[in-house]
Amino acid sequence: MSSLTVPDSAERNDLGSFIARVVRLDQMATARLQGVDGRVVVWASTPFDVLATRSVHGTVEPADVTVPAAALLTALTVERAQTVDPGAGGLWQGELPPPAGWSTVDEVPAAEVEGLTERGLAVARENAGPLGPPASLLDQTVLTVQGGAGPAVRVPLRCLFALSGMGFVGDEGGAVRVSATGSWLRLDARYGAVVRRRLTALPLLVG
Repeated sequence: MSSLTVPDSAERNDLGSFIARVVRLDQMATARLQGVDGRVVVWASTPFDVLATRSVHGTVEPADVTVPAAALLTALTVERAQTVDPGAGGLWQGELPPPAGWSTVDEVPAAEVEGLTERGLAVARENAGPLGPPASLLDQTVLTVQGGAGPAVRVPLRCLFALSGMGFVGDEGGAVRVSATGSWLRLDARYGAVVRRRLTALPLLVG
């Protein structure tokens, strides 16, 4: 039997809200929980082929477990205890980004990100088919960020859709931090982060 312990009630509520958004986007989504140095890092799949992530103080047993997001949501919102059974039987597909080796490229005003997302949504509605927007549209670069002497990092539309769909940007302004490794891209906003493999595998050079 698996167990998830999150002592702080506010963090339990935040995690419940995070998983609720995951399930709202995809009822069949999976969540992977990893215990790391007194924290539980939660990874979740999204229909945009972009990972969403959040971490809270706590522990999970076993230290790396994959569960159906819907089961985890039930445990967090119905049981509402410090320790819950997060579920079982989930199958994680794909790989996770590395825990280290990230470099901050730049910060982009949240308002700019929201504007790009709105324009992307308008184009997606015009081009949506029976299965939604075509992958070619979602993979289009809508933001290019460069910091120092390193190469430019391209952000595809699907990352902005995931960030917006998860409600991570919020209404308070602020900025979205763009970080990268040689092969991964991460966007950190006010309420969470999304991660995806970069469109280019060029190494990130830090100036």
